[in-house]
Amino acid sequence: MAAESSSRAPGQRRSTNAAAAAALIAGTLGACSAPADTADSTPPAASSLPSSTPPAAAASLGEPRELTSGLDAPWGLTFLPDGSALVSERISGDILRVPPEGGSARTIGVVPDVEHSSEGGLLGIVASPRFAEDRTVFAYVSGQQENRVVALTIAGDFTSLAVDRVLLDGIDTADRHHGGRIVLGPDGHLWIGTGDAFEPENAAEPESLNGKILRIGTNGSVPEDNPGASPVFSGGHRNVQGIAFGPEGTAYASELGHRTWDEVNVLRAGADYGWPETEGIAGSTGEAPIATFSPDEASPSGVAYAAGSLWIGALGGQRLWQLPVDGSAAAEPAAHFVGSFGRIRTVERAPDGSLWLLTSNTDGATWGGTTPREDDDRILRVEVIPPGN
Repeated sequence: MAAESSSRAPGQRRSTNAAAAAALIAGTLGACSAPADTADSTPPAASSLPSSTPPAAAASLGEPRELTSGLDAPWGLTFLPDGSALVSERISGDILRVPPEGGSARTIGVVPDVEHSSEGGLLGIVASPRFAEDRTVFAYVSGQQENRVVALTIAGDFTSLAVDRVLLDGIDTADRHHGGRIVLGPDGHLWIGTGDAFEPENAAEPESLNGKILRIGTNGSVPEDNPGASPVFSGGHRNVQGIAFGPEGTAYASELGHRTWDEVNVLRAGADYGWPETEGIAGSTGEAPIATFSPDEASPSGVAYAAGSLWIGALGGQRLWQLPVDGSAAAEPAAHFVGSFGRIRTVERAPDGSLWLLTSNTDGATWGGTTPREDDDRILRVEVIPPGN
């Protein structure tokens, strides 16, 4: 492949972004983050954290409504043409279907050859844009030897599933740092976030598929406008767990940091995002994030875009972050539902414009874990109220 920016020269300066400085906020411990243990990584005092009131021009949220409960370590969520949703369970490898208006989740089947670990297993899922015709769902799966992206065929009566083909393999696996988010972009391609497999240098290695954003066709091909002749779209990522797109096609990703800063980035073809030399704003290499989060308040996972804001699920932070954005510019964020529902793994925008939130309290997390509430885990529906309404 063509030289990709994660093979950077030592000391290369990261790009600057005025919005990044304006959007520095409190953030993450939880999955894949460790407690700060140096003077440079001390988080801001609680009094310096942003309030839970969003900017006056930003969207607001209605009251959450529970759609289903009793899920076991759920991870991925995708909507079907009839408004129902499919949910992946990380440890069991099951895929379940939830009716459009909520109700009991029914198991479709189990994905074969899923190897669960501290953070691995059956992770992200996304339905084909032609699901009504091809019955295809794409999934990110942890195996014993590697992580892979597969195409699944769902039976017409939703009573079984089968692996149709492997679209992409060769993604290193480990006990942690799998990434795992897979989404369908407005360009019709699959965008996949991977982790560094607990080997930080993987993120800076151009030939590695780990610590990257990958972009492939729904048939597994490499798009002609990728920065090189491989699936790699961007590098220098530690552990990407959320990808979303704005109305102009701007691609955003959430990334779990190590000890000091989590990140929200705007994705650019061939760009390097600094890891392991730089973490958030701690360092001088790679692209600057548009927002960073310090320990305890985030551990960002799934991301959705709606009504001018990114809505970011927080694991260790146990809340929903709202980050108003306009292209590469970000305003001050606000926190919602702090501590109300525990860890939030996934956020998806439903066909009716609402947000569906997937909690993650039964996954046995070692960092930022919580005692499951009664009937955990669950899916919540929240109305997004546009500004001025």
